[in-house]
Amino acid sequence: MPDPRPLVLHVMYRFDTGGLENGIVNLINHMPAHAYRHTVLALTEVTDFRQRIERTDVDFISLHKPPGHGFWQYPRLFNLFRQLRPTIVHSRNLAALEAQVPAWAAGVPVRIHGEHGRDVGDLDGSNVAYQRMRRLYKPFVHHYTALSRDLADYLVDKVHVSPDAITQTCNGVDTDRFRPAQDGPQPIAGCPFDPAQHWLVGTVGRMQAVKDQLMLAHAFVHAMALVPELRQRVRLIMVGDGPLRAQVQNVLDTAGLGAMAWLPGQRTDVADIMRGLHAFALPSLAEGISNTILEAMASGLPVVATAVGGNADLVLQGQTGSLTSPSDPRAMALHLVALASNPQRARNMGQAGRQRAQTIFSLQVMVSTYQRVYDRQLRRLCPVRSARQHQ
Repeated sequence: MPDPRPLVLHVMYRFDTGGLENGIVNLINHMPAHAYRHTVLALTEVTDFRQRIERTDVDFISLHKPPGHGFWQYPRLFNLFRQLRPTIVHSRNLAALEAQVPAWAAGVPVRIHGEHGRDVGDLDGSNVAYQRMRRLYKPFVHHYTALSRDLADYLVDKVHVSPDAITQTCNGVDTDRFRPAQDGPQPIAGCPFDPAQHWLVGTVGRMQAVKDQLMLAHAFVHAMALVPELRQRVRLIMVGDGPLRAQVQNVLDTAGLGAMAWLPGQRTDVADIMRGLHAFALPSLAEGISNTILEAMASGLPVVATAVGGNADLVLQGQTGSLTSPSDPRAMALHLVALASNPQRARNMGQAGRQRAQTIFSLQVMVSTYQRVYDRQLRRLCPVRSARQHQ
């Protein structure tokens, strides 16, 4: 007997470690199983990250698409959509937007596109070619989701999408998994620093240009030069792997601070790492709604982040942390010094951030928002099917 639940086909360029993908994992894991079925389609590759999805009724498809526009893949996508018969195709970011055309041709009833963050080649959204490409595909999309006010404004101002066709859908964070340690920061497995003796500021993320961990390394060097006495207790933890890791290590070693920093590479125990920190820093050049900021807030950490993308939607200046200019290591250094020099104020900021995460950015809020978008689109475009679904 056919499964009566509507199928949501989530389309993205690659299903691998990242904030966008983590949001999809949380959405699928926490949306009520009776509401929708889910399939994950990666235009390139589905990696072992799929193991993060706990439901056993989710299928994964990899198309192994080479670089470049995928016009030649349209027949393959068309046939796939006709075979799977999804009720909703939900593509994410520009690299997957092209899937909306074969979805339209295959008669997919609901077509949604999500904008989750900036590309390194379009940090301020001014790339005219990218704007034109999004406008080209706009007729094939019924509704848009945008992770931040910045991205929603971009869709309205640059892509000329009606505000009524956009829903802001912030990421949610598991505030049970990400929570403060009961008796203060706890030791991190494998870390050479003791949070009982050292004040630990950390960051988590793939070490690539858009995340700009080099700026944080330079900020740490500046901070130690500004207040040399902090060398006794302040330490830097940078979790993640990628092209910038060796360069970051070189900056620290050249400044004679290599022994005051720990770069363990990629880790899977991020919640435990957050519970071992005193503060969190995010030096990105661009962001949508940062999962790591949300995880840090839920863990009771004050956050110093660059004022880009949706970071201002998360961090309340002077209340839960500080916002600083991108590509400005000295400015970030001043904020880090201020926190390290006033641990009680840092703790108060962290507590305020935890409360904000629980109230506004919980997984329950995120899942409810997406489900409301799906339900509303079904009612508008497929009233008969939607009525049967909710009987």
